[in-house]
Amino acid sequence: MAKAVTIYGIKNCDTMKKARAWLDKRGVTYEFHDYKRAGIERSMLEGWARQAGWEALINRAGRTFRALPEKDQVGLTEKKAIALMAAQPSMIRRPVLDVGGKLHVGFKPEQYEKEFAARR
Repeated sequence: MAKAVTIYGIKNCDTMKKARAWLDKRGVTYEFHDYKRAGIERSMLEGWARQAGWEALINRAGRTFRALPEKDQVGLTEKKAIALMAAQPSMIRRPVLDVGGKLHVGFKPEQYEKEFAARR
C-alpha cells in the first residue's frame, strides 16, 4: 500500500512550485495543504518541531521573519518560534513534505529522489 503524501506550503512560493513540479513529473500523488489559506494547527507545528526541530521549520531568511521587530527575532525559543509560525504561516520553511509520517523540510531534489526511489 502506498504511503499517504501531503505537501504543505504556500501556492505561489517558487520553491513550492519546484517541489510540486518534481512530484508531478514523477507521478507522485499528493495532497496539497496551503497553510496560508487554510491555516495550520499549533499542535501540528508542535509535532513537526518534535520530529524535525523547530530551527529547521522557521524560515529566518524570508521576508516575513526579517520584517519582525528585532525583539521578536532574537532569543528565539521553541515556544516563541511555534507561536510566530502559527500566527504567520509564511514564516514556516517551505515545503514541508509528509510521506507517511516522515517529514522533509525544504526542497532538496536528492532527498526527494531517495524517498521516492522505491515507489517506482
